[in-house]
Amino acid sequence: MSVIVLGASMNSIKEHIKLNTYKPVYLLYGAESYLKNLYKKKLKEGILLGSDEMNYSHFEGKGIETKEVIEIAETLPFFSDRRLIMIENSGLFKSQNDLADYIREIPEATHIVFVETEVDKRNRLFKAVKDVGVISEMNGMDGKNLKLWIASALKKENKKIKESTLMYFLNKSGTDMENISQELEKLVCYTMGREVITVEDIDAVCTTQISNKIFQMIDAIASKKQSYALSLYYDLLSLREKPMSILFLITRHFNILYQVKELAAANVNNKVISQKAGVPPFAVGKYIAQAKNFSTKTLKGALDTCVDIEERVKTGRLIDTMGVELLIVQYSS
Repeated sequence: MSVIVLGASMNSIKEHIKLNTYKPVYLLYGAESYLKNLYKKKLKEGILLGSDEMNYSHFEGKGIETKEVIEIAETLPFFSDRRLIMIENSGLFKSQNDLADYIREIPEATHIVFVETEVDKRNRLFKAVKDVGVISEMNGMDGKNLKLWIASALKKENKKIKESTLMYFLNKSGTDMENISQELEKLVCYTMGREVITVEDIDAVCTTQISNKIFQMIDAIASKKQSYALSLYYDLLSLREKPMSILFLITRHFNILYQVKELAAANVNNKVISQKAGVPPFAVGKYIAQAKNFSTKTLKGALDTCVDIEERVKTGRLIDTMGVELLIVQYSS
């Protein structure tokens, strides 16, 4: 599935690939794995003009020896004009290292692509990459552009979808672009020979994400629909989700609602709420709406209860399945 690209930095990368002229260094960072993987692949194919593994080096994880990276960077490429070094999830943008000075003098034939989830913008390496290369933050799309991306992808497959059906699809599939892409492929195959995608098609082949079941469960708790909240919990158990994993997700969800409620009360805009609460831009509105169903005191109490249940389960004073059930019953009564 193709992507509608957002942001000047991503457009710059597209232009570099199109013109076959590249900056010495690129940093792709953020929570959206789909976009990072897509542009990582595009840069690799473009810089190396295909599958030139001889001039490609890959490093991943913390503890990377920067000296080794520099040695490879200083090596002339074999029978090619370019060498590419890919560095992923290194933590180098949250620590001090000697790459910050080096990349300002990197050989013309060498290109480095960093792929990270988190960075510190005060870091010297971050500032150096900003000076000599391209930095692209990839945290997913807002609701409007996510819907445009889906509609565009379906149009290329000669498929149509109503606005209401598209929203139903997003509520079921979640906002992770990698997952959305996979679910769209399933829909396209399932509706072979038909033009319009329906809600029935989505129900037939698309998987409801666990995070969405948690969202529905919290909605049910807020609406005091205890039996429905419990049925969602039992559904998760039937899918072999561990009770403590479910408790973790519920705790995380209550924590997000608490942060969102506090930030919204302080008149913070949705973009900042997205960054501080760690939720996709598209989903901020849903969290704000759901947070209105709880008082700040209730959310804080729910978080304290989650911590208490976890402690009691870990010390053997409460069975894990019963602990989560008690939590749901307490806040949906």
